[in-house]
Amino acid sequence: MSKSLGLARSAILGIAFALAMLALIWYASASLGQHHCEVCLAYGGQSVCRQADGATAEEARRTATDIACAVLASGMTESLKCQRTEPRSVSCDGKYPADSGREERR
Repeated sequence: MSKSLGLARSAILGIAFALAMLALIWYASASLGQHHCEVCLAYGGQSVCRQADGATAEEARRTATDIACAVLASGMTESLKCQRTEPRSVSCDGKYPADSGREERR
């Protein structure tokens, strides 16, 4: 009888821990979505637009730039050069359609 009670207590603690982790993940991700940016970059003869969310507009812009450069550049040196490239366009805090991970590869 006491073995099943210990097992039930472990299950309750496990469920409580899982719920606490889910709440923490939800809280952390909810604070990220305060700003939204789309950055369009041309680098290395290719062009791409990417979107990102962030706690600030600058963080969202920087993250969108990093994601675009991950597509356009290979290697650390090229990625750093790409990140310093002036974007073709930047649009922040607008609403974008869900399928708008627009690629304009050339």
